[in-house]
Amino acid sequence: MGKAGSHFVKQWEISFAELEDTVGKLFKVTRRLPAMDVAGTKTFRSKGETMQQFNEWLR
Repeated sequence: MGKAGSHFVKQWEISFAELEDTVGKLFKVTRRLPAMDVAGTKTFRSKGETMQQFNEWLR
């Protein structure tokens, strides 16, 4: 499962992914600024926290 969006001014690319490990599910949200080769990733165990971060980065 993945989801992507972009900020309308800053040109950030934001993606959301669901991963599986031996403990359970991990949710990852990443934002990239391709023009400057900058990226940041956060991982969460809760889908709610991940979606909150995803929506915050879209603001």
